[in-house]
Formats: sequence, C-alpha cells, structure tokens
Amino acid sequence: MKVLTASAMRKVDQQTIELGLPGIVLMENAAHRVVEEMVQFFGPLAPNRIVVLCGKGNNGGDGLAIARLLFVRHGALSLDVVLFEDPAQLRGDALANLRMLEAAGVACLRQIPNRAVLATIVVDAVLGTGIIGSARGGAFDAIEAINSAFPLAKVVAVDLPSGMSSDAGSQDGLIARADVTVTFTAPKLCHVMPPNCNRLGKLVVVPIGSPEHLLESDIHIAEAIEFHSMFGQRPRGAYKGNFGHVLLVGGTTGKSGAIKMAGLAALRAGAGLVTVASQSSELSAELMTHPLTEAEVALDGKTVLAAGPGLGTSPQAAHLLERLLEKPSPITVLDADALTLLSATSWKATAATVLTPHPGEMSRLLRCTIAEVELDRIAAVKRCAKERNAIVVLKGERSLIATPAGLVFINPTGSPALAKAGSGDILTGLVAGLLAQFPDDVLLATRAAVYLHGLAGDLGAAAIGEKCLLATDLLGFLGEAMRVLHPL
Repeated sequence: MKVLTASAMRKVDQQTIELGLPGIVLMENAAHRVVEEMVQFFGPLAPNRIVVLCGKGNNGGDGLAIARLLFVRHGALSLDVVLFEDPAQLRGDALANLRMLEAAGVACLRQIPNRAVLATIVVDAVLGTGIIGSARGGAFDAIEAINSAFPLAKVVAVDLPSGMSSDAGSQDGLIARADVTVTFTAPKLCHVMPPNCNRLGKLVVVPIGSPEHLLESDIHIAEAIEFHSMFGQRPRGAYKGNFGHVLLVGGTTGKSGAIKMAGLAALRAGAGLVTVASQSSELSAELMTHPLTEAEVALDGKTVLAAGPGLGTSPQAAHLLERLLEKPSPITVLDADALTLLSATSWKATAATVLTPHPGEMSRLLRCTIAEVELDRIAAVKRCAKERNAIVVLKGERSLIATPAGLVFINPTGSPALAKAGSGDILTGLVAGLLAQFPDDVLLATRAAVYLHGLAGDLGAAAIGEKCLLATDLLGFLGEAMRVLHPL
C-alpha cells in the first residue's frame, strides 16, 4: 500500500477533480465512509449522544457532511455540531455543506454546550492534512476539549487526529486523542511512522473515488497479502535441494549462540540446507559445520552467504570478511559485526546484497550519530541503500526496508518483545532462509522475512508476554506466523 505526503494527497484530489469527479462528491463520499465505519465500530448510531467538532477547511467540510448524514440518514437525535471558526470564513465545498446542514434543520453552535459532557461519540473534524506548525486559536481549544471535556466518549478522527502533522512521525504541539481514525485513499506518513502511528486508535483506510493509478509514492507499507504465496504448501515431490543452501559465517569463541540462532532460523524459514562456518562445531544436529578459517572454501555452491553474527571485529575477522566479499558470491546478507567492519571501509555491493543494521550500526555506516539516524529514519535508510548499493533493513519500531533506487517499505509488525539480545540474529537467519528459496526476488524475500519476524514476535508476546519472550522463543512461533500469512 502506497503512503502519501500531504502534497501528494492534494495532487491526487486535484487530479481526481480534473478527471470529472467534483470536490463536493469526494467530500460526500468521505462523509459516507466515515459514517459507515462509525456504524461498524459502534452499532446503531441513533441512541448515541454525538458531538461533531468542525474547523473551517475541507476537514471541517467533511465534518459538516458527516453531521448531516448522522441526522438525516441515521436519526441521530442527540447531535451537537460545533463550528470553531466564523462561518463567514468557510469557502467552497465546506460552505456548501454548511448550507446543506442548515437546510436539513441542524444549526451549528459556536461553542461546546454543557450537555455535551455526556457525549458517547465525538467526531474530530477540526484540522486535517493542511496544518502547518502547531494548532492555535479555536483549533487549539477544540483539541483541548477533545482531550479533556468528554470523559465518556469515543473519538473518531476524520483523516487524522487534529493537530497531527500529516508528514511527520513525531512532533511537538497538542494532538487530539483518537479511538478510531478514518483516512481517505491512502495512509499518510503520520499514520505509519512512530510515535504518531500509535496515537490513532484503530486506523481504517477507505476509498472515496480517486483512481489507483493517480497514487504516486516511493514509500509503501507492507500488507500480509503480499507474502501469501511464499508460505503455501510445497510440491509433494520436493527435496532439500529445491530450497537452497545457506552458508552462515560467524560464531567466534564465546559467541557461538548468535550463529546457532541464525542457522536454526534459516532452517525454520524453509532453507533446504544450512552450513555454519564457526569456531564451534557443537551447534545443533540439523546444522552442518565448517571451520571458520576455511569459510571461503565452504562458500562454493551456496545460494546465500550470511555473515556477521558473533563474527567479532578482530583483524582476522576483517580479513576473512574481505576475502569472502571479494569472491564471486551468491546473494549476501550482512549483519552485526560484519556491518561494524564494513563501516570502516568504503565497500559497495556489486551483487545482490542485504544489510540489516540497528540504529547504532546504521550510525557507523553513515558516520553520523544515532540521534541523527533516529531524527529521520527514512532519509537515513535511503541514503545507506544508495551509498552501499544494497537493500538495507533499518531495524526498530516500524522497521524500514530501502532499495538503492529509493523505494522504502515500512514494516508494521513487531513489538518491544523483540528488543532483546539475539532477535537480530534470528532475523538474519530468516532473511537468508527465505532468500535461499526465493533468490529471484531479493526484495520481496527480505520484506517477507522482516514481516514474518515481527509477526512471530507479536504472537509470542501475546502468548507469554513481551518481557518473557526470548529470541529463541521466536523459532517456536514461526510456524503459527506462517499459517497466519497463508492459512491452510
């Protein structure tokens, strides 16, 4: 699903209007969709005490149309509509909807009446995607009221909670609370990037008539349906050679656990064979082993090379990694210590490569601070992907996957349960294991691995708790996660 900026959304609306669908119809469609979602969430609306709070722009126009539908079509008898701006300031479609509402017999109030404290539903249509800076004036007063004046009410935000910047994951300034957010045509950056994505309640994206081909964006958010075909049943005659051979390189003395977890994750992901080049030969019965110092020999004939977990950053490790990357190699996955070693070089991939840094590793790769990475994670991951000519996974809340061409994919799965040692090693194995099976689509396999990893974490946290979940526990929830992605 494409993610749009405020300016891109305005362009889509304008182009839709130019194609022949008038703005007043788009506004009417938006109002119908919001009311439909209200019925979906709250059941019959007539018995509710409803307050609709409106601003002067198109978002307020949506609110006025919603109020009319609530009154005319859903019999809302306890309905207060509050317009926080001078009606003389309304223009265009918003003004037309004010006149239609008044013609239907509903008068707009200029302030919230005392009886509204008993409201059960509040519709927030004060500010939309056009806000620049923090809310002020009547809009600020409206947001304060939404947050404090309706103790019994559920809040339905139209497009986005008032005060929230459409193009920002985080911001200063007062933002309205929301229990349900209904946005139109496509999600905006605030809907998909933290922490604002956690302030929406339940997010629903609804169509209002704009054609799909008008949506242009290099930012997407992953949906489970994209990975459905990757987790179905295998052919009855399949054998291990059909599903690739992964070589994992790492696991120096005292760090064999990291490479073992990665190896088991690669097998659980479905790789047919996994060989581990490590200083330890006692890992797991299912994993083939090879001396770490002879990893180059083991590389021959492999589908995927994954290096880094427990590799260390010694000169010997740096030399080994350099030799591995110099060889004509299969698809390559680099994580952990391999990324730290790379950060001291100007190395750039010449073949299909995936890097999976956390923010600290990303800061070393980009030679900046962690704070700078976190300030604009999308910019950071795009820059790294371009500079290293690789697909880059920036781990964290809403992990990001970027391509050298500038495409960015936001992953919606995962929770704080994954903030534990070894979680990244599991992800490395999952990426390698899926790449071994789907080497012809490196981007899709990488995205699927990130989604699967987060989903397993979500299922595990629900079963045993965020604090209790160990990285190795993720292995036990992968099967359930795969069944969610492809139910039998």
